[in-house]
Amino acid sequence: MAQGNQSVQETTTAAKAKTAKTVKTATRSTAKRAVSTKSGAAAKRHTPSPVFLSRLDSRKEELETLFMSLYGERATAAEDFNALLESMAAAYADRPTDLKRLDKTREQDPEWYKRGDMFGMTMYTDLFAGDLKKLADKIPYLKEQKLTYLHLMPLLQMPHPNNDGGYAVEDFDNVDPKLGTNEDLAALAKKLRRAGISLCIDFVMNHTASTHRWAKAAQAGDPEYQDYYFCYDDRTVPDEYDAHVPQVFPNTAPGNFSWNEQMNKWVMTQFYPFQWDLNYRNPKVLVAMMGSVMHLANLGVEVFRIDAVPYIWKELGTNCRNLPQVHTIVRMLRIILECVCPAVVLKGEVVMAPKELAAYFGTPEAPECHMLYNVSIMVNLWSALASRDVRLLKNQIDQFDALPDNCWFVNYLRCHDDIGWGLDEDVERYLDIDPLKHKEFLYHFYEGAVPGSWSMGELYNYDEATRDARSCGTTASLTGIEKAIITHDKPLLETSIKRDLLMHQTMAFLRGFPMLNCGDEIGQLNGWDYKEDPDRVEDSRNLHRSKFDWDKAALRKKAGTLQNRLFKGMEGLREERHDPCFAPDAWVSTWDTFNDAVLAVVRKVDDAVLVGLFNFSELEQHVHLNAGADEQGNAVIKEPLDADLAPYEARFIHL
Repeated sequence: MAQGNQSVQETTTAAKAKTAKTVKTATRSTAKRAVSTKSGAAAKRHTPSPVFLSRLDSRKEELETLFMSLYGERATAAEDFNALLESMAAAYADRPTDLKRLDKTREQDPEWYKRGDMFGMTMYTDLFAGDLKKLADKIPYLKEQKLTYLHLMPLLQMPHPNNDGGYAVEDFDNVDPKLGTNEDLAALAKKLRRAGISLCIDFVMNHTASTHRWAKAAQAGDPEYQDYYFCYDDRTVPDEYDAHVPQVFPNTAPGNFSWNEQMNKWVMTQFYPFQWDLNYRNPKVLVAMMGSVMHLANLGVEVFRIDAVPYIWKELGTNCRNLPQVHTIVRMLRIILECVCPAVVLKGEVVMAPKELAAYFGTPEAPECHMLYNVSIMVNLWSALASRDVRLLKNQIDQFDALPDNCWFVNYLRCHDDIGWGLDEDVERYLDIDPLKHKEFLYHFYEGAVPGSWSMGELYNYDEATRDARSCGTTASLTGIEKAIITHDKPLLETSIKRDLLMHQTMAFLRGFPMLNCGDEIGQLNGWDYKEDPDRVEDSRNLHRSKFDWDKAALRKKAGTLQNRLFKGMEGLREERHDPCFAPDAWVSTWDTFNDAVLAVVRKVDDAVLVGLFNFSELEQHVHLNAGADEQGNAVIKEPLDADLAPYEARFIHL
């Protein structure tokens, strides 16, 4: 037995020595990135840290297995894998000391992002403050709202004006000069950390801008960089892809390929012609992109929203969505972060059916994303508000609550994007709801084209052939506040404020943590002036991408104003979430109310039970909740509960 243990120990020691030898070269040979923080630029190379080696040693075998499953047949596979390890070692060596301390803290508290006091906000840097330096001066406003999470919309270097709101990136390692520098980003991240706020930014994995240096080299005829994309001399292969791959924007950007005159080739552009899809079949693409993620993490980014994840692997004969290789890449990214910067978490943008979502969390043994955007719940909240019917919403919540415990969501009402009406059509049919007619009702309702509508939104990407469309607008404008102000209708304003708060109260009560869209806390209205800007007029999403109104924000401190009432309403959300029933391990479930206009959600931790009742109707409603237990037979509601709710009332009851 002793000899066996000695053998295992010798093998383990040898493996660690081999790992150290592999990654040690990174401390001598890996080139510095083009732009770094001052402290990073001055950093000295050292022998790999025992901390890094220990993290890598426990994960290296899986990382290598995953890497070789994608690239093992390539002659350069071993060399490419070593390049990845070298990049990881270099990134760890460059990681600032304060971030390494944060890593150790988070390793002891790996589910920090699930705490009940998590409260987020998303914004565009330029619209909120102008640039990163000026945003740092606005941190007191963020602290006033007790934020713990700030998601800044795309801020990496981008072409102007055609950049898809920043999602066309021409340099993944540098901040866009219009917003500042890498030093500004690092300084902002440090100030946010001191304020207890974690910084999140977007990382666009699927494509680059057509002005990226790789794309420029490809257009200049360099075959090495043409292999970073999907480039073809004729339509043979593109036509094979098109036979199976749906179009992302069939109306505004039809087709999956664009002809490049300079290159004299077809190039895959699933989103817009100026966004070239990356070829992750080429390991150099993967290694380079992983290097950029680590570089940004070393600037202080704590959360990455990985954009358009389901699209990143392409396979002829498939729809190029949600393929197994996508999960291999996300899993590798998770391992890399756990080795280099374990304080960092991944938030996936997966706009897919609920049945596709669980896979993006991976498994407890092989996790992928830490959390996902809760797109489906967002859509169903707006559907319930327009229809005064919570059945679809309840069904969707039930589906999410049935997911494994490792699934966590960021809940929201509005963000930079449109509302795409991707409801569960099978459930709609089961409930005798015609999917197409319901979708048409919703997008016409929110553009104010349905009798009785209070909304003032706009359509996005209307497709006459499929009768599909999406909706745009701020929360305040979609819930009736803008119409009430314009028409000087005080009763409508009162009702609309209740609607606005109801939506936020419901969203914040669900499993996951809430994120506000900047401006919602003061009831910011649509920015119709985008129609006067030739660079913005073609994209109706700019309706809800307007400059933050600081004059209106000042009114939050004046009692009785719209801004004051909504700001205090958001304070109520935060206070509510301090309840013990918002613990990460809380049992959460919907409950029958015997009233299609009212949603009931129950939270339970130990013997503490909190019931949330949400009336999605402009009429008074009565509800009845039967006594019942959880799946293990533990009593939840011990006695039947009856309640009468005012229009658009949210009520919280402790049992």
